[in-house]
Amino acid sequence: MQNVLIVGGGKGGKAILKILSESARFHVSAIVDINPDAAGIRLAKEMGVKTGEDWRSYARSNVGIIIEVTSNEHVFREIVAECPKKTVVPGSVAYLIAKLLEEKEALIRKLENETKKHELILQSTAEGMTVIDKGGNIIFMNRSAEKINGVSACSVVGRPISCVIPNSRLEHVLRTKKSESNVEIELQNGTKILASHIPMFNEDGEVAGAISVFRDITEAVKQAEEITNLKEIKMMLQEIIHSSDDAISVVDEKGRGILINPAYTRITGLSEEEVIGKPATADISEGESMHYKVLQTKKPVRGVKMRVGPLKKEVVVNVAPVIVNGALKGSVGVIHDVSEIESLTKELSRARQMARVSTAKYTFDDIIHASDEMDMAVEQAKLAAQTPVTILLRGESGTGKELFAHAIHQASSRRNHKFIRVNCASISESLLESELFGYEEGAFSGAKRGGKKGLFEEADGGSLFLDEIGELSAHMQAKLLRVLQEKEIVRVGGTKPVPVDVRIIAATHVHLEKAVAKGKFREDLYYRLDRMPIRIPPLRSRKQEIPLLCKRLIQKINQDYGRNVEGISEAALSVLCRYDWPGNVRELENVLGRAIIFMGFQEKIMDAVHLAGLGLTAGKRLEKNDNFVAGEGNLDRLMAAFEKHVVEKALAENAGNKTKAAKQLGISLRSLYYKLEKYNLAKNGMQ
Repeated sequence: MQNVLIVGGGKGGKAILKILSESARFHVSAIVDINPDAAGIRLAKEMGVKTGEDWRSYARSNVGIIIEVTSNEHVFREIVAECPKKTVVPGSVAYLIAKLLEEKEALIRKLENETKKHELILQSTAEGMTVIDKGGNIIFMNRSAEKINGVSACSVVGRPISCVIPNSRLEHVLRTKKSESNVEIELQNGTKILASHIPMFNEDGEVAGAISVFRDITEAVKQAEEITNLKEIKMMLQEIIHSSDDAISVVDEKGRGILINPAYTRITGLSEEEVIGKPATADISEGESMHYKVLQTKKPVRGVKMRVGPLKKEVVVNVAPVIVNGALKGSVGVIHDVSEIESLTKELSRARQMARVSTAKYTFDDIIHASDEMDMAVEQAKLAAQTPVTILLRGESGTGKELFAHAIHQASSRRNHKFIRVNCASISESLLESELFGYEEGAFSGAKRGGKKGLFEEADGGSLFLDEIGELSAHMQAKLLRVLQEKEIVRVGGTKPVPVDVRIIAATHVHLEKAVAKGKFREDLYYRLDRMPIRIPPLRSRKQEIPLLCKRLIQKINQDYGRNVEGISEAALSVLCRYDWPGNVRELENVLGRAIIFMGFQEKIMDAVHLAGLGLTAGKRLEKNDNFVAGEGNLDRLMAAFEKHVVEKALAENAGNKTKAAKQLGISLRSLYYKLEKYNLAKNGMQ
């Protein structure tokens, strides 16, 4: 516990005193103020906290933190100068930290309350539950289990299960690591139970213990022995399942629904008419059927996340096979609704990160690099991140320039400030200017009252990522140059310069040197941007990274599509490595995504057959029937002729659809319009 001295007994000191007095982390040793009748001094006296007029006498005692809330800069400096070994905190900062701690503790209390609620549910359920650890010792027993076994939980917790329930099957489940469903057991007190035993696994796949869920069926067995009508017996067993608070669904050996309970309808929103007699996939909105998987493998599955029903309720599913006399008769699934717990967990996580406003999502750990070229690019980016220098990311479309920009921001001293991304090619010039620099009230029709901050001001203290910077107009180039030179901006319609502290990370796939030579890009701006160029190599020059990229991308696509593809075959990798990837990593992700869509839900390994028909012509970036003849001339002329040919071909293949053609070429729509005008294609019927 930290001892705290509060200097200043006004409203601020009183507020700090109230907050710290409610925290278990801090102890207020004293509060001082030259005004003995200050509000904070009066409150301290009521609370029995020491008070005084001179902070120096208290600062020499065992005080670790001094909070200054006098709003007098001279007093703050005196404290800092005379107490160099103490932690001196301005009142505003202390108030913010205290409020964050207060909110965090409130969230923790809320989580603890929710945990107690769930424990209450477990204690209230009619089913008996007994849990053992990997050593076979009892660690939990609910009230129903106490009643059925005739023991108290406090007297058996910590004892071996074999000593409490000698004929329990839980130790057998620990050894075999296999579930047992609907096992009939007679206890020492004569009670007959119907039990299911399930092993529990930790994150490493090792057995962490086992759980037994059972119900007293003594009376049911007696009735079954007296009743010969199988229909009545079936109805009685159905009632046992229907009384469970967990959602249960049962399918036959062909995967058709034969039984659900009311809890299942409550969670999924599906009625018996929508499930009974229908395939096991009828209730799934995202993911694959675990019933089908269990019917194929005859092995149980546990803890699988998926979404079910029309409302796409997020659940965790446990499914086990039903085997009678060695024959598979179907499978039974238990569905647990975890959306509320996950919502609370996410809320707590957000509270822990309240101080972070950075929106950058990736770090250098997310960048796969196994080639010399990429190793060099990553090392250059890491070095550049530690400096305030302007960075220019150069590379073809789809190579991962934005990923580098995120990682550079996260590795820099600006990580706790904003990271803002702007695609210069996707916004019109007039709109781009007001977005970047903001505007004053009345600057144009429709301008907001009071004006609006631009992205440069929003990113103050952080990083601004300008993607496709080669597409900027001459006017915008001049305004950007002023920002780089003067470290200030002028809003649209304004005259007053606004200072900004922003690190610029620019990116382009355009050959800026040629653009400068042709007068399309300012030379002075080019040299300002090119102080720290980082060239990101295309995928065709680092094909050894394709296996690693495939592994990472398949994991991502599995999460996006609710699939469970486990890997890719050598034959498929061979196909991918023979292709030149003009669209780079972005094209690779698209190809893998399409291949996974074409795969069956039961297929786990992507093979070469799944890549057939996706246009992966080995070693070619154009089709063999291009028939382009270069002719003669200097390099610029030949390159222009080739570029015109490629644009014409893309438009023809997409029936003149410019959006699709731009996507196929891997360029922005604005760039395509520029090339149409450059080569006079728009006037030749290319609409």
